[in-house]
This record gives sequence, C-alpha cells and structure tokens, in this order.
Amino acid sequence: MSGVRGIGEYCGIFGLYGPEHASSLAVLGLNALQHRGQESCGVVSSDGRRLHRRIGMGLVGDVFNHTDHLALLPGMAAIGHTRYSTAGSSDYHNIQPIQVITKDGELAMAHNGNLTNAAALRRELEAAGAIFQTTTDSEVILHLMARSRGASWEERIREALVRLQGAFSLIFLSPEGMAVARDPLGFRPLALGQLDGHPVFASETCAFDIIGAKSVRDVEPGELLVVNGDLHSSHFAQSSRRAHCIFEFVYFSRPDSKIFGENVDKTRRKLGKALAFEHPAEDADIVIPVPDSSNTAALGFSRRSDAKFELGLIRNHYVGRTFIRPGQQSRADGVRLKFNAVEGVLKDRRVVLVDDSVVRGTTMRKLIHLLREAGAKSVHVRIASPPVRFPCYYGMDFPDEHELAAHGRDVEELRIALGSDSLAFLSLDGMLAATGMDPASFCTACFSGDYPQAVVDAGLPAGRQPAGPDRLFPRTSTTQTGERE
Repeated sequence: MSGVRGIGEYCGIFGLYGPEHASSLAVLGLNALQHRGQESCGVVSSDGRRLHRRIGMGLVGDVFNHTDHLALLPGMAAIGHTRYSTAGSSDYHNIQPIQVITKDGELAMAHNGNLTNAAALRRELEAAGAIFQTTTDSEVILHLMARSRGASWEERIREALVRLQGAFSLIFLSPEGMAVARDPLGFRPLALGQLDGHPVFASETCAFDIIGAKSVRDVEPGELLVVNGDLHSSHFAQSSRRAHCIFEFVYFSRPDSKIFGENVDKTRRKLGKALAFEHPAEDADIVIPVPDSSNTAALGFSRRSDAKFELGLIRNHYVGRTFIRPGQQSRADGVRLKFNAVEGVLKDRRVVLVDDSVVRGTTMRKLIHLLREAGAKSVHVRIASPPVRFPCYYGMDFPDEHELAAHGRDVEELRIALGSDSLAFLSLDGMLAATGMDPASFCTACFSGDYPQAVVDAGLPAGRQPAGPDRLFPRTSTTQTGERE
C-alpha cells in the first residue's frame, strides 16, 4: 500500500466472518502479521448494523492494550491491517483499515500492495471533484466504488477492481458482508482459511495458526470472494501470467508461513544450500546469519558446507523503528542498538556472514565492521539472492534506484564499498530453482529489471529496465543513506 509516488510500503491484512468475538481474533491474527508492518495498525468490526473502528500508531500490542478496546469492537465479522511506510507518508490519516460513509452506507477496506496507476486515477478523480482525505493509493479504490452505478456493493467493487493496475490484496467490510480480492497477477500472497466452518483471510498462513484456523487454499489471482452468509467465488479478471513476488520468499514472509503454495522455511533452506553450492567459502570456520530473516538460509548454507553454524550476532528485538536517538549519533549507533557481536564466537575465526539480500547496504557495511571489531579474522559475505539493482513498484520498500547499493555497480565495486573480504550473490536461476515452482510465475523485477506490468506514472512499460545508473557509494565517497529494516 503506497502513498505518493516514490514511497513504498508493505502491509499485512486479516479478516474473518462469522465467529464470536471476531475483533479479538483479528487482533491475534494481526500479532502474527506484525512483521509486515510495525508503524500502525487497526481493526474494524461489524455487528450487522454498523461498523466499529479502532486504529493507532505503534505495534498491535500498543494499540490494543486493554480489554475495553475490544469491547468497543462488537460483532461477528472483523478486518485488520498492520502497516509500514517510509517516513514521507507516516501520517495518522493513512492508518488502515480505511472507513468511509458512502451513499450506500458504511464501508471499510484493508489493502496490501501498491497500485501502479494510482496517481493517474487520482488526477482523474480530483478533476471530477473528488476530495481525498489521505495520501494513500488505497483511497482511490473507495472513490472508484463511490462513483460506480452498480446495483449492489459486489458490482461496485468489481467495477473498481477492473480499473486497478499493480499489486493489490484487498479485504472489504460492510454491514452487508465481506469481500476479498487479489490482483490478476498475484503479486502479494493472500490465503483463505477456515475456523469452525467460518472463512478467514490473511496475508500469510501463520496468522491462521495463532487462532487455530485451518489453511484451505490461496485466494486465486483475479478472484473475488464475497461472504454474506455463504462464500461465493467469481473472477473479475483473468491472466495467463503469474507474477508472485520472489522477495516474499527471500526476506519478507515469516518462515512458518506457506505462501504461493510453498513453505517459506523449506524454500529458504534451499536458497542457502544453492548459495553454498554456487559460492562456497572453503576456508571458513563458521557460518553466521544476520538475524532473524537470514537464519534459515544460513542453516542451509552450513549444511551444504564444512563450516559450522553459529550465532555470532544477537539482535535486540525491543528496539523499534521509531526509537528516538539523541543528537547526531543516530546513524553511527543505529546498528549497535539492534545488533551485538558475540566475541567468544567470532574472535580469530574466518566467518561467513549470510544475509537474505543487500538493498541499501548501510546495515551490511556496519555489521562487517562490528564483526571485525569483535576479532573476526576474515568476513566473507554470502547473499541468498541476486543483487537488488532496480526499484520495486509493486509494494516493497525500495522504490528509488538511487538508494540501491548494487544499482549500476559490479560485485567487486560493492565488495570494496561494504568492506568484506569476499562477496557473492546467489544467481537468479539458482534462486528461482530453489522455489521448486515455475520460474515464469515470479516477479523478479528488483533483480532483473524485467517488469511484468507497465508502471504508468513511472513511464515504464512491461519488460523494460529503468535507465540511468546512479551510485549509492561513489568510488571516492563514504556517503551513507537509509537502510532496509
């Protein structure tokens, strides 16, 4: 879910229809999706007559920290949303689920993804007199519905959906019922589950586990599911192509989830094994991960190599993105607040440091410095994905090629900038093969520059690479930028 062009976000959505205490179950589901957004969250419930909403900045446990909060969200249907955004669109008004009052009654919506034609649609709607309350592309969808002449809310949703381009997984809630939709290329994961015979929806299946629901299947690309007693399935669009986000496997989804029909943990182990096969570090003593997203890949690397798996970095899980650091020490202290090196593990060892990806590069450079300070004899960096060279327009948090450490650079230039003794990336073919799925079913645009769908406002046709290499680390500079969290 994105704000103005150039700002990317990723989110988690959850919904269920029919169980008692739906809002409390929704809060539990959002806790399992906390990794998909730590900036804000919200829940909207329906009692069949009207909608009830609570939203707030912060973690799920901060916003829903008292039983009174759930008492104000009655009903047997609820949807929820966790949100992350870059600084430019951090605004209370952008918190989801969005709730509006239309000529046909109340309506709420939660969105995960990024609409690539949002700015064009927004200009069209504003020219026709629409007034926007947020900077999110999600609000465009509601305005399209409000202007629809469809006879039912299902028809109005369908009419809006066919005008959207890009990545979108959506859950709508009204007193009439619930509707769920996924874009025709299936960029973002969205699963259907069942709890005591009632439908449940979530960005990842790990959210089903926490409430005791059973995973049934993925919501199909281009599918519209409507719940108002019964569950009705239809398709608003068809596409022969799939463009599942490969970065969900590489980094974003939780390892205990199943997405796109495959287990994340299993895939990440295979990524690590493939990396060790392609780029072994034969003289290494130990393999350590950058916790936590790289733990599984590092295990896979270790099992394919002679180096022992160790925990050489400890992550502080209690330092959030919004931690306020005094003075000008913010950049210097950022990594030390989150990570600490284990000297007893690292001293006089030749270390393989496994990470899932290098995006902006700032964190990796500081981690390498931490390992050397702790006495590591050498640091060999192995990345369980190819270099991220191109921006993402479909919902991940690297929309600007100027921020990408590998954009316009070769591996040796990047190694020098990061300060490692060696640096190697998993190949594109190796990454795709590790999924065990059809390689053509994935979007790899951030690695390959092959965009599966035109990006209207970026002037980027499908299949074309963005032009103009810009270096994050010039050969004579030590400039630092933001880091991927």
